[in-house]
Amino acid sequence: MARIEIIKFKERINDLQNFYLLSIRGLFGVVRRPFYFMDAVEQMDYAGAGSFFIILLVSLFVGMALSLQISAELSILGLKMYTGKIVGISIIREIGSVVAALVFAGRVGAGMASELGSMVLGHQVDTLRVFGVDPVKKLVTPRILSSVVMLPALTGIGYVASLSGGYYIAVFVSHQSSAIYWNSIRDALIFENVFAGSVKPFIFGYLIACISCYTGLSTKGGAIGLRRATTKAVVTSIIMIIVSDFILTRVLLYILGFSV
Repeated sequence: MARIEIIKFKERINDLQNFYLLSIRGLFGVVRRPFYFMDAVEQMDYAGAGSFFIILLVSLFVGMALSLQISAELSILGLKMYTGKIVGISIIREIGSVVAALVFAGRVGAGMASELGSMVLGHQVDTLRVFGVDPVKKLVTPRILSSVVMLPALTGIGYVASLSGGYYIAVFVSHQSSAIYWNSIRDALIFENVFAGSVKPFIFGYLIACISCYTGLSTKGGAIGLRRATTKAVVTSIIMIIVSDFILTRVLLYILGFSV
């Protein structure tokens, strides 16, 4: 029994090492020849245009629900005029980027893992190696690049949708002043908040792409193995998004000089 546990532990360490190597090679492939420009454009179209409506819709209703709940709580204290500021800070610093990343992982991450897994099972990755093509440079780097570029763009669109949804609830449901709401949003757009909300999507996009590509390229066991790999990619990405969000929040608060 102890021997089996040791073997499993060594396999986990080996998997972690291979994941880090794949992540680093995929990232540095952006600046090394050859450049697979059209592959990156194709992946950006899949990751960006394909996820636009989903993130827009989810972010809109998240902003509406958040504004509705905050308005209800603040109205008890007679502080409804602060709804916009609280919604703005919550969306920009935390909720907006996390929601966009979770949707991105569920759609794009699962697609990456299943596509690469199918290529592994169909021996297409082995064919690339036979012809002297680096699979990491050809398959992983364009997906990392597309995720790092498109997720921040989609997150920005999600911010606008969430704040607009919050505006609808604050003005037309809670009967607050439109000018007060947008002035509160403007007050929330300080450097610290915008910086924190801008950094996280890049990290999330990189993590999602690396996890999904590694899981897809590690697929084995036929159709059942492909199902397991896709599920593992999404679940692992979701966990890492939540964990890294906490770590990034703590680090950014320290860097920006906030005391906790």
